[in-house]
Amino acid sequence: MINLFWPIIIVVAANTIYNISAKLTPSEVHPLASLSITYFTAALLSILLFFITSENKNVITEIQKSNWTAVVLGLSIVALEFGYIYIYRVGWNVSTGSLVANISLACVLLIVGVFIYKENISFHQILGMVLCAVGLLLVTK
Repeated sequence: MINLFWPIIIVVAANTIYNISAKLTPSEVHPLASLSITYFTAALLSILLFFITSENKNVITEIQKSNWTAVVLGLSIVALEFGYIYIYRVGWNVSTGSLVANISLACVLLIVGVFIYKENISFHQILGMVLCAVGLLLVTK
């Protein structure tokens, strides 16, 4: 059972720290300057963890196996973090900003799953999406 949930626990814990950090980013600093420090830290940590966890210690060989998705993921992460910093700078509370963004994301990904990946959608999922929409209306009022 723990094999199923440990990644969820990491995501929830990291996202909690992430949102608190985004909210506490000083308003005097340009968000992209702050993100430069963020990505320098992330790059160092990623390289260190690669060498700790990989049997093949040749990082160049591993990078060569990658494709366009790594670049697009990088672009989307910068946009995501830039957006989160501004969610809080324009006045969203930490209790609602992330909630609205993540519920909206869940609804969009449900639609993406159905139309792009041909995933099945159940009545319960449709009902859940409707409840999410109602919840978004209630939370943002």
